[in-house]
Amino acid sequence: MHQSPPSLGPSLGQSSQSLKHTSELAQDCSSGSPTPAARIPLDHFDPVGMMQLRRTLTSESQSADNKSAANSNTSASSPVELPSKGQRPPELRSSVGTPCDEPKFEPEFDFEQVLKDIVKRSGEEGIKTRELGVMFQDLRVVGTGAQVSFQPTMGSLFNPAAILRNISTIRNPPVRDILEGFEGVVTPGEMLLVLGRPGSGCSTFLKTIANHHGEYHAVEGEVCYDSFTPKEIEQRYRGDVTYCPEDDVHFPTLTVEETLSFAVKTRTPQGRFSNTSRQEFNDSVVDVLTRIFGLRHVKGTVIGNAAIHGASGGEKKRVSIAEALACRSLIGTWDSSTRGLDSSTALEFIRALRIATDVGRVTTLVSIYQAGEQLYDLFDKVCVIAEGKMIYFGPAKEAKQYFIEMGYEPLNRQTTADFLVSATDPNSRKIRLGYESTVPRTAAQMAANFKSSRLGHLNRQSIDDYRERYVNKPDRKKAYKISAGQEHARHAPKRSAYIVSVPMQLRAVMWRKMRIVNGDMTALAVQFGAQIFEAIIMGTVFLNLPDAASVYFSRGGILFFALFFGALFTMAEVPALFAQRPIVLRHQKAAMYFPFVEALAHMLVDIPITLIMQFVFCVTVYYLAGLQKTVTQFFTFYLVVFTMTTTMKAFFRAIGACFKTGSAAMSLAGAAVLVLSLYTGYVIPRPSIPGGLRWITYLNPLRYGFEAILVNEFHTLSGTCSTLVPQGPGYENVSLANQVCTIVGSQPGEVTVDGNLFMYLSYGYEYSNLWRNYGIICAFGLGFVVILLLVTEFNTSSSLNTAITLFKQGSRPPVLGNNANDEEKAAPIGLDPPNTDTTAANVSEKVNFETTDVFSWKHVQYTIPISRGESRRLLDDVSGYVEPGKLTVLMGETGAGKVRRCPMCKICAIE
Repeated sequence: MHQSPPSLGPSLGQSSQSLKHTSELAQDCSSGSPTPAARIPLDHFDPVGMMQLRRTLTSESQSADNKSAANSNTSASSPVELPSKGQRPPELRSSVGTPCDEPKFEPEFDFEQVLKDIVKRSGEEGIKTRELGVMFQDLRVVGTGAQVSFQPTMGSLFNPAAILRNISTIRNPPVRDILEGFEGVVTPGEMLLVLGRPGSGCSTFLKTIANHHGEYHAVEGEVCYDSFTPKEIEQRYRGDVTYCPEDDVHFPTLTVEETLSFAVKTRTPQGRFSNTSRQEFNDSVVDVLTRIFGLRHVKGTVIGNAAIHGASGGEKKRVSIAEALACRSLIGTWDSSTRGLDSSTALEFIRALRIATDVGRVTTLVSIYQAGEQLYDLFDKVCVIAEGKMIYFGPAKEAKQYFIEMGYEPLNRQTTADFLVSATDPNSRKIRLGYESTVPRTAAQMAANFKSSRLGHLNRQSIDDYRERYVNKPDRKKAYKISAGQEHARHAPKRSAYIVSVPMQLRAVMWRKMRIVNGDMTALAVQFGAQIFEAIIMGTVFLNLPDAASVYFSRGGILFFALFFGALFTMAEVPALFAQRPIVLRHQKAAMYFPFVEALAHMLVDIPITLIMQFVFCVTVYYLAGLQKTVTQFFTFYLVVFTMTTTMKAFFRAIGACFKTGSAAMSLAGAAVLVLSLYTGYVIPRPSIPGGLRWITYLNPLRYGFEAILVNEFHTLSGTCSTLVPQGPGYENVSLANQVCTIVGSQPGEVTVDGNLFMYLSYGYEYSNLWRNYGIICAFGLGFVVILLLVTEFNTSSSLNTAITLFKQGSRPPVLGNNANDEEKAAPIGLDPPNTDTTAANVSEKVNFETTDVFSWKHVQYTIPISRGESRRLLDDVSGYVEPGKLTVLMGETGAGKVRRCPMCKICAIE
């Protein structure tokens, strides 16, 4: 933990050392002295927007100077307010490394003086800043995983052998080393590049540094975040260390501005410059982030996904970076974030990370496959991993020479990153002449060679220096706690990792949920349409039921359908929960909000939507079927149906929250629907249910709802009997006093059947239980909500989507060792390349499909609507053709329109 005078903050500001360094660089520019190696300018993505922002800051700075001159008690001029922990707007720093290369500031803008004023005002207002580095030594990560997995079946659930095998696996899980012997240090302002082949352990290393230890069987060794242990970081400062997965996971119907605004709301510090509201703070940060990362033109564009047109891949990457900065994390780990991007967009992404690291003085770790030379030069350090072992950790500029001296030779025009990775691959590495007998070939040999090398000694020396300066220092730890405590809201616990209170989190999440619903009105319209369609279908089936005793059972059928359809419709909540769970998990790990707050906000926002939807449904069904047309009975019916629908939504959401996979949750939900429908009391009347199964009805909320709406309908009903017995030949002169209706509940000598008596004799229901049953329904709903909130808070993880080979139960699969041939995993180092003669022979024996058709297109234009009634043309006058038997390549930068285009020409460059 590096304590420094106040500045903007750990993610959008910098420490006093960096401010001093910037001032010195500015002086060097004026004197013409040489400058350090070039960094990335802040206006790289949006130079026009940054110039406008500088003019805005200049005018505000001058305005603040005038106020300062008028009032001696006022501190120096104040620019636009930005995230705290020592506030300093990043846009004031035009370049981290070479201010001389930047466009000249306007004459009235005193860059150095503004920085001094911000530091002075932050100190006067008592705003503290903090930084966080990470040190690890003798790091070992142990994972679980069986060599052979069997496909589970219904029979295997009850197979004694399978049960014993599962019990043995639970008691003694198979373990294996994923990482071993890692040691190093990454300080604030440094970027570490993690290189390795797929399956080498890069993702595990990043997750371990990000303090995601719960995914593994054991994490051994020493990991220090300055003076804090991983346990302390997890409990109190989880938001300061984040892990960003490969995929950009966001809500697809939120716009870029809404996504960033929500992140700022949940991480807005309490310690801000005076006279700055949370909304002003939010607007300022979002404006700065969108300008720095070139997102102004897509602020109103939805994020999108495979089904929704939205931001491009490169724009999504920059949104992820901006969101991480808005959360003001101090250590960020990025896992293969450039996969799927073209080289230019990947370079832009790393440049954006470079800006974030230099401006915010954060610690950044990135794993990349196939890093270009320009991209590689942006990193300070590099870590090379082979088979879970660290074979290099040190300066990026010295890595290539280290491997050359080890005995490997780079190929012609091979980039440095590819050369470092190829050294771990026996299929692609090239050994220098004269080193054939001495070069390390296995991962263990390479790791041992690095530890004994000069760079290995320097790495351990840097660890010792870091430990001496920052580890187990009570004063630095106390200063860090004070800085973190200043960020917490007044009603937020100081020892919590969340800096805003639960009510503030709830308001922010409810706002986001409403924006999600507003952005996906099509889905909401489909739900309304389905409700109305089903109501019309069932209402017309039971159209205008007569007040006759012969349709009593049919009248109960339409009531059962009205109740059961709302409960069945809520099963759609289960897949929706699993679709958003990765986002909620990521936000929970970033300490943005409690997971149970998301579930509670979802319920609260859904109440008015359900209220309107069920009103339309109930009105349609009620009056088409011709049920009792009194105001009291209709609204009682509507109230019970609405409450039951809300209760069943909580029920199915609680089921989904209890499982890690959607398939398991849907299986249980389907079985629950079957049981609930059978034991509601309509399909099998409660008196007819066997005594040993009657207890199920007490646990069935639908039973109480069905009884409530049935007694509500039949309480005032007196149906005319259409069939009296005895009648027919020989009984023509029988009087009414000697006849009786065939319907249950009829009385001798009466032509009508009382609805109350019919309910009591047929179902055992009584009108006096109406509001008692409604209270029980509310109790069920409250219980389901409590279960949902508890389970959501403690079961936010989801199962990993890892591709594995499953064998048939009872079969004898081959024994798979560590050197098994797995096409999805890299081969171990030191093994000879596999023989590819057979594969080549198989490839040559291809069936020759002949075709003479030529696919062509001409003047293709494609326009999509975007927000605020505007539209965007993705394809403009595109023409081309594809010839049979020839491979066509479609090229272009990210966002150019390749995914949405038709196949074009053989080689098409889109600008």
